Amino acid sequence: MSMTVLERLGLDRHPRVVTGQGVKHGVAGQVVVTNPATGRPIAAVILDDERTRESVVAESCEAFRAWREVPAPARGQVVRAIGDEFRRHKEALGELISLEVGKIRQEGLGEVQETIDIADYAVGLSRTLSGPVLQSERPRHRLYEQWLPLGPIGVISAFNFPNAVWAWNAMIAAVCGDVVIWKPSLLAPLTAIASNAIAERVSAEMGHPGVFRLLIGTDTQIAESLVEDRRLPLISATGSCRMGRRVGEVVARRLGRSLLELGGNNAVIVHSDADLDLAARSILFGAVGTAGQRCTTTRRLIAHESVAAEITRRLAEAYGKVAIGDPLNEGTLVGPLITPAAVETFLAAIRRARDEGGEVVAGGERASGLPTEIAGGNFVRPAIVRAPSSNRLPIALEETFAPILYVFTYRTLDEALAMHNGVDQGLASGIFTDSLAASETFLSVTGSGSDCGLAYVNLGTSGAEIGGAFGGEKDTGGGRESGSDSWKAYMRRQTVAVNHGKQLALAQGIRFGE
Repeated sequence: MSMTVLERLGLDRHPRVVTGQGVKHGVAGQVVVTNPATGRPIAAVILDDERTRESVVAESCEAFRAWREVPAPARGQVVRAIGDEFRRHKEALGELISLEVGKIRQEGLGEVQETIDIADYAVGLSRTLSGPVLQSERPRHRLYEQWLPLGPIGVISAFNFPNAVWAWNAMIAAVCGDVVIWKPSLLAPLTAIASNAIAERVSAEMGHPGVFRLLIGTDTQIAESLVEDRRLPLISATGSCRMGRRVGEVVARRLGRSLLELGGNNAVIVHSDADLDLAARSILFGAVGTAGQRCTTTRRLIAHESVAAEITRRLAEAYGKVAIGDPLNEGTLVGPLITPAAVETFLAAIRRARDEGGEVVAGGERASGLPTEIAGGNFVRPAIVRAPSSNRLPIALEETFAPILYVFTYRTLDEALAMHNGVDQGLASGIFTDSLAASETFLSVTGSGSDCGLAYVNLGTSGAEIGGAFGGEKDTGGGRESGSDSWKAYMRRQTVAVNHGKQLALAQGIRFGE
């Protein structure tokens, strides 16, 4: 008999994981992890309490004092070794992600690859952390900036990226000299346990224990306490806009920093001269990938009136052929939603869209005719809803975390941009066009184009590379993670002035007591 993924990752022996006959619903201090594709329990996880949280934070403060003294290139070597260990466990971790949150196999593997990639990126960063040398107005003075480790940081992650979002934060923070305390979603604790165990084991074996810590518990007992804790100078939180407002308010009251990655109501504009083959393929992945449970999911299609009917026809045809089923089967393109409640939210949004005059042209119902082994799963058929001729569809202004694509039409690009920007969130955006003028209007440096943190030309909204800063504006929270200069969020800036002369020279030419 082949080993299960829990056995391959050692989770069957982990002290916090309950398997087999010990998995029972309603046990105090435990959460049962359910496979969304089958509706059956995978394992139970023992939760942390307030006493454990306090111990972890105190120990993390001690670990930080040692870790910050390690030279940044040496910290990079620890992260390099962690990345190598994720390479060795990529297949098993990818399978666990599919099992726990329902991502198709390719997306589960892709998420672990993202962790490997950000580790590689962080290794290079460890030798290039730098600040500018500035020109002093005073003779025989040197003026420069340096960046210093910030402290223990809290990372609160959502279910839909149970490995990569932590890694975006943890790998960068680690080379910056910070210790990371991770509070994952209770819908995906197994991936968190496996991932954090790899990082902490490698770090400890290299002589640096306590750099990566994990707290699994309720929002009330664990997340709220972390957010309120003044010993954590930064809280990085990924989740809903409602959650982000709460985190931002609490952290701001104690004058801490928050890095918020919140919701997205992302749109793609298809201009009159677009390559419709390219657009259709890209929109399909952006709209149905991860069963619509990405913050970067394409939720609105704004098509020029001359191509709207054709692009909608192509997409509806493609939706009819999308393979829905067991996410671990190679041919599956759409797996389940995370919970039965998510299915109900999807169906309620479809009903409301119809009530508001929308026309469902594809999908929009529970998936039927599935094999017996997954008949109890949370499967739906991804939907395309065409807005009425008035282009008024209020439900489309809200983010439903499910595979629903709303289709609108436009005549002028200014009209399209107004619709595109007319939502509360500002995460990912795209335009399909062969027109230089249209693409440059969309990317206008005056700010009159896309108001999102991510803007793509002839690309869909999903699939960001780790080299660029990831994040959005407006209700998306304004945070930036991953590449570019996102590392600055995890460090504190210090302006340094050195007088290597013998005279007191004051700035602005001030004379004092002479």
